[in-house]
Amino acid sequence: MALVCLTDFQAQARERLSKSSWDFIEGGADDCITRDDNIAAFKKIRLRPRYLRDVSEVDTRTTIQGEEISAPICISPSGFHCLAWPDGEMSTARAAQAAKVCYITSTYASCSFEDIVAAAPGGLRWFQLYVQPDQQLNKQLVQRVESLGFKALVITVDTPIPGNRRHDIRNQLDLKMSLMLKDLRLPKERNSIPCLQTSALSKSLCWDDISWFQSITRLPIILKGILTKEDAELAVKHNIRGIIVSNHGGRQLDEVPSSIDALTEVVAAVNGKIEVYLDGGVRTGNDVLKALALGAKCTFLGRPILWGLACKGEDGVREILNILKNEFHTSMTLTDVSLEGSCYMEYSPISSAAPESYCSLRDSSPIPEPP
Repeated sequence: MALVCLTDFQAQARERLSKSSWDFIEGGADDCITRDDNIAAFKKIRLRPRYLRDVSEVDTRTTIQGEEISAPICISPSGFHCLAWPDGEMSTARAAQAAKVCYITSTYASCSFEDIVAAAPGGLRWFQLYVQPDQQLNKQLVQRVESLGFKALVITVDTPIPGNRRHDIRNQLDLKMSLMLKDLRLPKERNSIPCLQTSALSKSLCWDDISWFQSITRLPIILKGILTKEDAELAVKHNIRGIIVSNHGGRQLDEVPSSIDALTEVVAAVNGKIEVYLDGGVRTGNDVLKALALGAKCTFLGRPILWGLACKGEDGVREILNILKNEFHTSMTLTDVSLEGSCYMEYSPISSAAPESYCSLRDSSPIPEPP
């Protein structure tokens, strides 16, 4: 049977993966309320299309941090891709390069950063950092990926400790033992600085540390995990270049807002001063359009990428991206938005108590007056 949407891939991936691998990919924190809300919240939003506009040519291209991508649909950082496919992140990187989108490589990639770059030397890559307690190791990691051509540093801020993921606890999942996690240090450094472990996360990360990271790299710094206007305003004050609105796929603190619900607060707080992206719950082209209508510059995919890998490896990831891109193209056409990069969008709830909200999309090009 043909796989024609992301949920088709989800169903097949579940059949192909072991129970522990599936639970690791799909699991959320505690009761999984936020994980499920990420998807459900999109379905409470309705689109308000405008018609009688020329949509004979629809262009999905846009830019993030000055780099052009084929559509505002990119790949979130997630670790251990070899759980889903033997080549792991190398297959993911090749698919992203073919699709001309950005791939954020995780600190806990199961392939070396050098192998990922070699697999897709022309791809647009950002690096996601889980800040380690040892600053020397942080510095080495950042400078290493900068020398490899990564174009941005994405610092995850919502993980001082791992969330309470009950499925992994029940399954007694030990990723380091089962995957033989790569030593992230350079060979010459491996006897001189502490080894990175999956449990070694910094509990002391604060705004002063962000300034330190800015002092050691020329890469633009993006914060992943911001959910409130207060933190968004602080990000602007600290000269952060972008924010990924994210609740870690509902895998960290349960019962926080869905990503799409938090988006408008963050967008309003930054007031166009920095780019805002969204991660979490995107499953259709309409979801992408809704995120853009509420102010996101780009969306990022997490679990669906692993579904594609589990089903068909590199080809599966490419299909996931193409399906979503085609759906987004259709959504743009049917709402009469022809240029993603030239339209501005606004959000207006029908009432404060309404169960559904409505997005209006307007192309910035003028409508000709009738003769």
